[in-house]
Amino acid sequence: MRLHFIGVGKMGLPMALHLRAGGADLSVSDNDSTRRALAAEQGLSVASDTALVLQQADGVFSSLPHDAALLKVAEQVATHARSGSFWVDTSTVSLTASAQAAQICTGVGIECVRTTVSGNNKMAEAAQLTVLASGPRTTYDRVLPLLQRWGPNQFYLGDAEQARLMKLVINLMIAQTSAMLGEALTLGRKGGLDWHDMWRVMGASAVASPIVKAKSAQLSERDFSATFTVNQMVKDLDLILGAASENQVPLPQTALTRQLMDAARAHGDADADYAAIIKATERSAGLPT
Repeated sequence: MRLHFIGVGKMGLPMALHLRAGGADLSVSDNDSTRRALAAEQGLSVASDTALVLQQADGVFSSLPHDAALLKVAEQVATHARSGSFWVDTSTVSLTASAQAAQICTGVGIECVRTTVSGNNKMAEAAQLTVLASGPRTTYDRVLPLLQRWGPNQFYLGDAEQARLMKLVINLMIAQTSAMLGEALTLGRKGGLDWHDMWRVMGASAVASPIVKAKSAQLSERDFSATFTVNQMVKDLDLILGAASENQVPLPQTALTRQLMDAARAHGDADADYAAIIKATERSAGLPT
């Protein structure tokens, strides 16, 4: 199968590598020359003419940063890809932009599967992503063997934008977990509990969710280097609050978490891990960070 992958960033590159490892005849493209060079270093074929490779591909994959990029790629795919081919997009974007992008392509005979993924770049590299898919069921069944290259779990959720919404639901819970940790750890630290002790006890307690366990080794050493940045979480929280507004769902706690992310950004943590919201809460309690 001949495939083309658009957007080989921190998530897209390992996903593309797994497709290639599965035997696909794969080419890639990216607007960033640094990412193109890194893809070439990993042995991927970097396309010099995206329009040409789209014409030749059986399917297109993409991993994109925002709505505008998604809609631009939708126009590229609709203009150059063959009728009867498919487009699998993995981006976290708004429901409105996703529906618009799908309409652009289905109008010219290209089926669109929305396949958001749950997990960070380390999980992508280890093929441990959870894939959330929606779109035409027949096309999902066609691409499922490819999606299985990314991780052990795939969920088909419906024929439209359900995968995009499910990703926002999950990211809402991840963001709120970081806000919860901020309050709990700040209370404990201000009251005299040892930072390392708190992480050890939480990891053995009823609150030891997979996300808490995943963060514990890094954060117990107060290492806030990013797997997913504050800025990236702000983008997702804005998408979450937008979807809530469209559906008339009040999310007061999520709105407060969004403000705390701004507090983290104001103190220079925009490119730190989103868990830097913990430091924002500590500052509000008069603790050094």
